[in-house]
Amino acid sequence: MSEITMTDNGVNVRRRRLLIGATSAMGAVGAAGLAVPFLGSWNPSAKARAAGAPAKADISKLEDGQQMIVEWRGKPVWVVKRSAEMLKSLETLDDRLSDPNSELLQQPEYIPHTPARSVREDVAVIVGICTHLGCSPSYKPEVGPQPFDEQWIGGFFCPCHGSRFDLSGRVFSGSPAPKNLVIPPHYYESDEILVIGLNPEEKS
Repeated sequence: MSEITMTDNGVNVRRRRLLIGATSAMGAVGAAGLAVPFLGSWNPSAKARAAGAPAKADISKLEDGQQMIVEWRGKPVWVVKRSAEMLKSLETLDDRLSDPNSELLQQPEYIPHTPARSVREDVAVIVGICTHLGCSPSYKPEVGPQPFDEQWIGGFFCPCHGSRFDLSGRVFSGSPAPKNLVIPPHYYESDEILVIGLNPEEKS
């Protein structure tokens, strides 16, 4: 028989260690179980997102020319930081666009009908779904001749059927897409936090 170590009051030390270990393990499992729903409460559930819960994005680290993709209602929303040069290029495209002044309403009323087509001129917020057949175009910020456009100065290109959009989501003439890309409701909670899915008057 193996030797059994006893304490002065007759308690089996080996058994005590086993019980303490088991209790600690169960406590850790319980804590983890509580942590998951707690952490999950910071983000909308999948059901809430599908129903239209707003999405927040920290744009503080977004640099000129960079794109961030935020999911809202199961759709990709492009957030693009535009440089002064990019904004200036938008003013040269009117004669190449189908709807340069955004007369077909694809955006909330408070979005100005300017080339920038945005609440903040330096930040474009656009639903990344082509208005032709629902594909998701690719971000093509490079300036220079492209196989799909010899006069390309940056924007979005849909590889499915060849639709082209500028950096404000305005559609180029001759593209299969009939309308500009959609701009979702949004506002800025601060200079760094963008809220997608609510209009300014709906903010808490």
